[in-house]
Amino acid sequence: MLAVFERLALAAGREVMRVFRAGCAVDSKLDSSPVTEADRESEKIILAGLRAAFPEIPCVAEEEASAGILAPDLGDAFFLIDPLDGTKEFVNRRTDFTVNIALVRHGVPEIGVVFAPCTGRFFSGRPGKAEAIEINDYEIVDRQPISARAGMVPLTVVASRSHNTPETDAYIRALGAAEIVSVGSSLKFCLLAGAEADVYPRFGRTMEWDTAAGDAVLRAAGGMTRTLDGAPLAYGKRNQSDDEDFANPHFIASGKAAGPA
Repeated sequence: MLAVFERLALAAGREVMRVFRAGCAVDSKLDSSPVTEADRESEKIILAGLRAAFPEIPCVAEEEASAGILAPDLGDAFFLIDPLDGTKEFVNRRTDFTVNIALVRHGVPEIGVVFAPCTGRFFSGRPGKAEAIEINDYEIVDRQPISARAGMVPLTVVASRSHNTPETDAYIRALGAAEIVSVGSSLKFCLLAGAEADVYPRFGRTMEWDTAAGDAVLRAAGGMTRTLDGAPLAYGKRNQSDDEDFANPHFIASGKAAGPA
């Protein structure tokens, strides 16, 4: 399954970069968030590939979900797809947007890939094994195992480039962090997984397709993502009393040693 994820992420990333170089119109969805041809074409590639390879597993993809296209029952396992995580980065011609594909099983992000086609950074994770993948012309040429580190003191904190909040700033001040790394998209999880940072606090809105793939890579590398009450962040949340389907609560992602939650 991971090999299929990797192949589809590379194919989708190639299409994203075609649109990035050519330029495209930017539309707004009902929630006022941006969407582009790159989002739509990337999602088509990924969904076609997943549904051909695994027709029995439901797919939850950002653009289909925005259009109200969802399986009535997700069962014990389903795919979560964000065809272009960091659309704001993409639109603003920044480089840290990603293609995200994940398998969720029993509420846990179990397998995931995160591909940043503009920079070539590519990460994968499955239970007990996380890797940084080297590519050349959209072909995999090498793999290196990665592992989240025990938190260094003072901690290095990774924060959202486009969605920072006063709560996040207050949390970072309380940690006394020595360095703050600002990056967009699910690469934040991958920096933790690859021992480049220690903590990623998120006190802003996210959806499950934003986080599942990066979270899978982080957990495979020995880290964890927890809600503010300390419980592991769960997936497949529907019929929530206080928010829409698949919306995440605030969370703290960390390497092998967490900061205070």
